[in-house]
Amino acid sequence: MQQAKVPPLGKRAAENRLLLGLLLAPAAIFLFVFLVVPMFGLFRASFYEGNQPLGGVGFSLQHYEKFLLDGYYLSVLAETIGFGLASAFVSLVIGFPVGYSLARLPPEKRRWRLIAVILPLTLSLVVVVFGWLVVLGRNGLLNSLLIGFGLIDRPHQLLFNRTAVLVVLVQQFLPFMILSVMSVVAQINPVLEQAAANLRANRFTTFRRVVLPLAMPGILSGLTLVFILTASAFITPRLIGGPRIQMIGSLIYQQVLTILNWPFAAAMAFILLIITLAVTWVANATLAVRLDSEKSGHAN
Repeated sequence: MQQAKVPPLGKRAAENRLLLGLLLAPAAIFLFVFLVVPMFGLFRASFYEGNQPLGGVGFSLQHYEKFLLDGYYLSVLAETIGFGLASAFVSLVIGFPVGYSLARLPPEKRRWRLIAVILPLTLSLVVVVFGWLVVLGRNGLLNSLLIGFGLIDRPHQLLFNRTAVLVVLVQQFLPFMILSVMSVVAQINPVLEQAAANLRANRFTTFRRVVLPLAMPGILSGLTLVFILTASAFITPRLIGGPRIQMIGSLIYQQVLTILNWPFAAAMAFILLIITLAVTWVANATLAVRLDSEKSGHAN
């Protein structure tokens, strides 16, 4: 009986790489045409001279200088970063216990709770924001409940302030933190926590020495996602915060559709992109250093 010829290992690896490349080619071409090429066009537009919405000429750094040398735009940048950090921290405080509890539930019980977590992501952002406008308005649900319980005697202004913007941003992006934590904690063997308990470690020590280090990849991923999504938000600050609360996303929207200063909007967009890339790099570098230290510790 003749045996089938098995191709050499190197040839099979080359064939697998070729097949993988062919499978990835359509997605890569799509991203290049509809993402990379427009990004290069936007980057070039940020160096146009003057205010030319439909095209431009020349090469100038005036739009970057305008942003970086103006105290108003720097204050908006600082407020954007502050909202991003605050939203990420609050999402972590709320989302970690929820993600941990979901990861430790049996699959049949986890399913429905997971649907409840994902459900807000299926709604339109505009619908969610207008829902919050109804809840937080002067004649809205929250003011009506507070007056009904006798906690206040007249409606309060709950909109158009930083607290309202932060609450709505956290509600919008909290599922990303929960899912990031849950996906990592689900891979942590519960036996490790039981072993720590057998060694007379209390729950706080077990959390600090066992759960937290192993869940760090999910925590960093969630923090990065929430920060980036918050920093690039423009609908929520514009509608919930009103004219008092300004973030870079709102300024970019205003420059594009109202003032028609597209080169300046492109410059602000790339400044925001640099910030988000820097945050992502810091998170990845922190995780890499932590993994290297753990490997060296195990080796010793």
